[in-house]
Amino acid sequence: MRGPVRWVLWDVKDTLLKVRRSVGEQYCREAERAGLKLPHLQVEAAFRQAYRQHSRLYPNYGLAQGMNGQAWWAGVVKSTFSQCGVQDPVLLDTVARSLFQNFCGPENWEVFPDSNSALKSCTALGMKQGVVSNFDSRLEEVLRGCGLLTHFSFLLTSEGAGVAKPDITIFQQALQKCGLPAKNVAHVGDHYINDYLTSRSLGIRGYLLDRHGQQEHLNVPPQHRLQSLDELPARLQQETD
Repeated sequence: MRGPVRWVLWDVKDTLLKVRRSVGEQYCREAERAGLKLPHLQVEAAFRQAYRQHSRLYPNYGLAQGMNGQAWWAGVVKSTFSQCGVQDPVLLDTVARSLFQNFCGPENWEVFPDSNSALKSCTALGMKQGVVSNFDSRLEEVLRGCGLLTHFSFLLTSEGAGVAKPDITIFQQALQKCGLPAKNVAHVGDHYINDYLTSRSLGIRGYLLDRHGQQEHLNVPPQHRLQSLDELPARLQQETD
């Protein structure tokens, strides 16, 4: 018996909420406002390439290179549209600024139907809650706009922490904020390495969210898997490991 769970830590993107439309569609909508009409599949492919390249060259929003989230995303946006033949620097600056602001609000994010109920249930069980997310400084504004912010005692982003999952340091920082041993803390996320393996390596009770039953990791026992966040409250009460 490891004792009761007192804190629940949450991943955000693709766990509590998701991007409402494809990035290609949303980038194209913003481009249209600036007078550009581009095929969204081309923009989507260009974005994926730009995102991969920037993630490799400037990990965690380029903090080590003196960048921040806004500068990093501006680079991704400009690279995306440059691949699509847009070269006007003033136009690229305008679109990059607009997109960064647009992704602060709920119009570009969709909360999963089971998120609010799971968060409320954990609170009702007397558990405190925090966020550990590979996200930039906009996270607080995003969660506020989506009506989720009040559930959390703290938000720990990779930009704010200076390290990103799967670096265990970000979870160590979260445990310091919780003020309890890892055995009394749970973490919920959708990424096998970033969320499940990394949290479990510290003794945190990691749960892998697999909404579509597509994650075939044999070393994840059934009691650590969730197909819906609605399963979490009962699991937290029952599991003794």
